Amino acid sequence: MRQSSWHQRSPVGDRAPSPRRFAASLCAIACVSALSLSGCSNINGFLEPNPDAFYAPGTTHVEMVVATTRAPAATRAVMFGGGRAAEPQFADMLVSIPPTANRKIGDVQWPKQLPGNALTDFVTLRADVINRDQAIATFARLLRDSNKSEAMVFVHGFNQRYDDAVYRFAQILHDSGALGEVAPVLFTWPSKGSVFSYGYDRESTNYSRDALESLLRFLAKDPKVKKISILAHSMGNWVTLEALRQMAIRDGRVAPKIQLVLLAAPDVDVEVAEEQIASMGPDRPHVVLFTSEDDKALAASKEVWGAPRLGAINPDVEPYRTMLAKEKISVINLTTFPSHDEFNHGKFAEDPKVIELIGRGLASGQVLTDSRVGFGEKIMQTTASAASSVGHAAGLVVSAPVAIVDPDTRDHFDEQVDQFTQSVKQIGPTSEPTR
Repeated sequence: MRQSSWHQRSPVGDRAPSPRRFAASLCAIACVSALSLSGCSNINGFLEPNPDAFYAPGTTHVEMVVATTRAPAATRAVMFGGGRAAEPQFADMLVSIPPTANRKIGDVQWPKQLPGNALTDFVTLRADVINRDQAIATFARLLRDSNKSEAMVFVHGFNQRYDDAVYRFAQILHDSGALGEVAPVLFTWPSKGSVFSYGYDRESTNYSRDALESLLRFLAKDPKVKKISILAHSMGNWVTLEALRQMAIRDGRVAPKIQLVLLAAPDVDVEVAEEQIASMGPDRPHVVLFTSEDDKALAASKEVWGAPRLGAINPDVEPYRTMLAKEKISVINLTTFPSHDEFNHGKFAEDPKVIELIGRGLASGQVLTDSRVGFGEKIMQTTASAASSVGHAAGLVVSAPVAIVDPDTRDHFDEQVDQFTQSVKQIGPTSEPTR
């Protein structure tokens, strides 16, 4: 795998159930649920361009260049899926955001039917897969059109489809006031877009760290770029910290143009994050941590990994207080802030005061699961540790009933059933475990 081509050479108890019996019982649940879902239509294809929406009055257009390690999808309206690409892929995206009077700041207004209504919904105006040279040219144009010679790189978190990442970044750019001030670059890695694929997503971040490092190095070498800011969320913080750490090891330091790194709800072991940041050396970027002690998604992650997550610590207690001071990490504690999502994991992008704070930080030089996740998946999010330990089967057992009544959970359920069916075929005859 040559991900540097951006440069182009420049458990549930003491006794686990029998796999066969467990699989058989699950098949019964899955099949009944799948039959119950027949005739239900899933909304997909948000990225199919709607040129008729281009001139809708009062709308705002947000353009971004995309670098991704996702493999291309089979349909244009999806563009990129959860598979891993052998080489970085690129895209030029243009999104329409409805008038301010018709939307709530901090929310992504997803269309309830297609095509969407530009007066009330986020709508895709352009979605072009482009090559490396075209990506460079697009970035150069966005940089020229911005008020500052600054690039802003957004790295999304766990459980994000490609369209999730695009629309969320567009919302952040618009609501923070950064639109027109910076040249936006979305780095999106191969997330399955399902709460039942935590392990896969985590490995995908490792798969993508070289590509992110290469992208950041390319931006830093552009003489017209004066400053680079990075905003990472959730699991995206892992790949971000890894890429910066690698850069410091290879080059002796993080590129000086990378001046600001915003870590929003980082799903990273506290001690590991401390080592990653320390490895960047004394001349590292200014690091700002957005933390919230009531982040339930990170509480679930803690159960998976067995260690506290950086994004859910109390910065005023030891040993965290000393660690943060030692590494000169600024902290914004969002524990008392309200959240639109039940897991308090997306506060950085949802609360108007917080998103404004991010915009001011970007302006002066000195914040998912996306909220569109269905309540059925939200019910399941707290059992992510079980799903990660036992596999697709554990997740499907619980998701099958809720998928019947929750349309957003249905979006992913068919795919989960297919994945599980293939897993069952591979299990074959299995003897009872030795006790």
